[in-house]
Amino acid sequence: MKKLLIVAICMAMVFSAGTVFGKSYNGKKVLFIDSYHEGYAWSDGITRGVQAALEGTGVKLKVIRMDTKRNTSDDFKKKAALKAKAEIKAFQPDVVIAADDNASKFLIEPYFKNAKLPFVFCGVNWDAGVYGYPYSNTTGMVEVTPIPQIIDQLKPYAKGIRLGMIAPDLLTAKKEAANYKSVFGYDVTTYYAKDMEDWKKGFLELQNQVDMIIVDSDGGLYNDRADELRAFVEANTRVPTGSAYDFMAPLALISYGKVAEEQGAWSAQSALEILDGTSPSGIPLVKNKEGALIINAKIAKAMGVSIPYELIASADQVLE
Repeated sequence: MKKLLIVAICMAMVFSAGTVFGKSYNGKKVLFIDSYHEGYAWSDGITRGVQAALEGTGVKLKVIRMDTKRNTSDDFKKKAALKAKAEIKAFQPDVVIAADDNASKFLIEPYFKNAKLPFVFCGVNWDAGVYGYPYSNTTGMVEVTPIPQIIDQLKPYAKGIRLGMIAPDLLTAKKEAANYKSVFGYDVTTYYAKDMEDWKKGFLELQNQVDMIIVDSDGGLYNDRADELRAFVEANTRVPTGSAYDFMAPLALISYGKVAEEQGAWSAQSALEILDGTSPSGIPLVKNKEGALIINAKIAKAMGVSIPYELIASADQVLE
């Protein structure tokens, strides 16, 4: 993806600039806590952003995973948070970066709200205020979905404006749908799948109920059957589909993907600012801005729709 590569290269150049001018953070430690698991494309992208931004700075980086995407019970999440808390005590980091909602909900809010240890959060969907942010010891990047832009791209191929969403039965997906309504005013018909076979069932059912479908992140839960799911979607897409994740582009007609590396790079740069003496509360909360437009020519051909040349030319990637 040309845009993602450019973004990653630019981030690495900008955030390694400190070492070019002799800046060093030798002896400083940053702990990165991922709410999810290695191998989930979103988490891997944030991790790459963090690593690229800290490379060559002298910072000792440690990464731990809570694995709460594959293990969804509150009991597991609470135990994962306690394990992360123990890691913090053992590692004694100077700054903690925490990615996605579960780290904020189950770790930071109950144990570190307004504590001495500074935290930088990222990937918190839509509204950080649900966890009581901002605290005196936190700053962060809020994750917002460019849903109006996606819908605008889908409308030319849709018979109406009824909107649906297909997603795994997870907290973050339900939060997404709720914010489509509260932030943008979109009524959404949702289907929350229990497993991949249920996802297929819901995908077929939604197409009889709506005119456009948002394909939410699969959480990396179906990676082992990705080829099967991709073939199913290519054979059974009858209404235009869109996604806000580049790694879900094989399952959607048009994607305007959030850039996970942006979240990680911004968080790591903020951690460096904190190490320089800036108070976390002195770094304003921000929202993600980067995006990558991806056209799925396979699905377009299967649907019998013609994508304008101008749109194809402006795309960051075309899947053929």
